Amino acid sequence: MKLGKRSVWAPTDGFNAQDLAAFAQRLEGWGYSALWIPDAMGRDPLVAASWILANTKDLIVATGIANIYSRDASTMRAGQITLNEQSGGRFLLGLGVSHQPFVEGVRGHDYLPPVPTMRNYLERMKAQQFMGQPAPEEPLTVIAALGPKMLELAGTVADGAHPYLVPPEHTAQARDITGPDALLCVEQKVIFETDPDKARGLAREMLQIYLPLPNYRNNLLRCGYTEDDCENGGSDRLVDGIIAWGDEKAIAERLQAHEDAGAKQVCIQALGGKAPGLPDERILEALAPNA
Repeated sequence: MKLGKRSVWAPTDGFNAQDLAAFAQRLEGWGYSALWIPDAMGRDPLVAASWILANTKDLIVATGIANIYSRDASTMRAGQITLNEQSGGRFLLGLGVSHQPFVEGVRGHDYLPPVPTMRNYLERMKAQQFMGQPAPEEPLTVIAALGPKMLELAGTVADGAHPYLVPPEHTAQARDITGPDALLCVEQKVIFETDPDKARGLAREMLQIYLPLPNYRNNLLRCGYTEDDCENGGSDRLVDGIIAWGDEKAIAERLQAHEDAGAKQVCIQALGGKAPGLPDERILEALAPNA
């Protein structure tokens, strides 16, 4: 699997099926190596990945992340191998433990201690016997990892980490913990807006969803932010630290900061598209590897 330095992280539910295929084809034409898609309360990410893979030729499709509480280890392993077999090795499985309110409140499962639960899940996946057609090569798995223990697991039991909602300083720490050879695919939100009030206002609308969740909040505290920074959608310091906004040059500098800190790939989530839930394709085209 040839992971380039730049990829795109985007929800798929704002597109209908045909528009999603066309979006993926545009990304492929712009030279992005991968499209990362989430697992929330919309499309099944493995089914969506199959559709995108069938409508592209070279684009890698990655899950950022597939919730381990949604599928048992046997089902996840079978889906991972099947998608890689069908696509010639273009599917990257990203796994995560999600968040307690979603696991218990939405899905009705018991939310267990994250690190041992993820370790057990990965070990059960590796132990599964698969009797279908094999993938071209052993499929890769990365895990959503923020804290030191999960990052260590990402570098030892998995093939790497997919940190989300983090500043470049966290990327440097993640590289130190996961080791030099692990995949480190870091999500970075961007807003193509030079007006500080407009950019921060849009950022705070989005951060209202994330900042109350303990997994993200605790990680931001580990990164040096305070409880006050995490209130009311985030202080200016927090917003500016974890969301890149401004012109093309300013945003490109933030992506480069992650790369300099050790990211194998930066996954660009472009906020502020023409319609709610859609990415801002202006900045994706401007930052495209083939631009």
